[in-house]
Amino acid sequence: MSERVHFIGVGGSGMSAVARLMAATGAQVSGSDVRESAYFRALRDAGMDVHVGHDPQLVDGCDAVVVSTAVRDSNPELAHARERGIPVWHRSEALVKALAGQRIVAIAGTHGKTTTSAMVAHVLHACGVDASYAVGAKVLGIEGAVAGGYAGSAGIAVVEADESDGSFLRYDVDIAVLTNVEADHLDHYGTEEALIAAFVEFACRARVLIVCADDAVAMRVAHEAKRAGVEVVTYGVGGGADVAVTLEGITAGGADYCVELPMPGEHNRLNAAAAWLAARALDADPAAAARALASFGGTGRRYQARGEAHGVRVIDDYAHHPTEVDAVLRAAREAGESHLVVLFQPMLFSRTQLHAQAFADALSVEDADVVLAAVHGDREDPIDGVNSEGLVRRMSVPTGSTVRVVNDLRDAARACAALAVPGDVVLTLGSGTVTLAPDWILEDINALNGDDD
Repeated sequence: MSERVHFIGVGGSGMSAVARLMAATGAQVSGSDVRESAYFRALRDAGMDVHVGHDPQLVDGCDAVVVSTAVRDSNPELAHARERGIPVWHRSEALVKALAGQRIVAIAGTHGKTTTSAMVAHVLHACGVDASYAVGAKVLGIEGAVAGGYAGSAGIAVVEADESDGSFLRYDVDIAVLTNVEADHLDHYGTEEALIAAFVEFACRARVLIVCADDAVAMRVAHEAKRAGVEVVTYGVGGGADVAVTLEGITAGGADYCVELPMPGEHNRLNAAAAWLAARALDADPAAAARALASFGGTGRRYQARGEAHGVRVIDDYAHHPTEVDAVLRAAREAGESHLVVLFQPMLFSRTQLHAQAFADALSVEDADVVLAAVHGDREDPIDGVNSEGLVRRMSVPTGSTVRVVNDLRDAARACAALAVPGDVVLTLGSGTVTLAPDWILEDINALNGDDD
């Protein structure tokens, strides 16, 4: 009889991917979540046994229960599993079991992991390599994919390696990619030095480390990995990297490869170079890998076009760190967007407190109307004095721009719809429930223009 494994919070992007891969091993997979999501519906449509609501009886008879860090000890299914002595696996433990025996390409870094992981998966598939993958967002364009998980036949797996809770240290990595390292998730690590030490441990587990030469802290990690005997390959827009990244493409070993990306931004060009190098490390043809990047369909919530109404386009992005917010706004300008309407929902009180000034600086942009919703605390309790009003007080609003706080997310969406005029782009930014806002904004724009449907 096959193993029966139950996933708590199966509708999350990361959990749904692991559930898909676990099911591909022949395990009987079930799952639950407090509400439906796109990932939840994708699993249900694929025939998974998934339930809305948490019921302790769902874990009876299970061989293991899988949780993420976001699942609290008070969850009734988790508490019941522990009372019954049912093994509880972290999501990363389940993924390791699901990918046993495969060569793992693990993509880590404070920013860019999801996009880079999806790019690697796409390039490999385009080059004829049927790789498995587990990515924390929907990978667009790979047939047969369910949410961010896909079970391939090549014996190679692409994994988005999450450093937020240290779980990325569980993987037996063949090829590691390190996009950058910044202070984040200090609620888990305590200090930036402890965070860096974890990245060093991760890098030293790999046979090959592909690292961005433009990031000083990532290169510090690379130096330690090289001392430990890891083969290090660098890429970057600055001088001295093994692979040079330009507006036109990639230069490596004296050869130039044209890369035409469907999305703007220097950060995406860097991600593409990392993906190209990962594919090359798996013996993909360099020219074919470069060509494949032009057909990359993107991922859910990474500069994702969500629709257009009355000449206003709405683009949704997961950006939840000030560096990411700045990169997305720069990418929009690079793409030729002039006036922007920006809806930002800060995620986590601890992150908002730590990076308050950096968030304020990133959002202080010219020719923009900026709307801030309330901080989405998710797994955290509020911190006194940490709120969106505090970010606004730190901002330097350029002439011609406006900023306001509309704490209720639904009302914030209405405010954006009212601000937008034909030719504008509305950007919805954040890693929380702000992903609901694009549909509301499009609906409200239509209503403001007298559309009944």
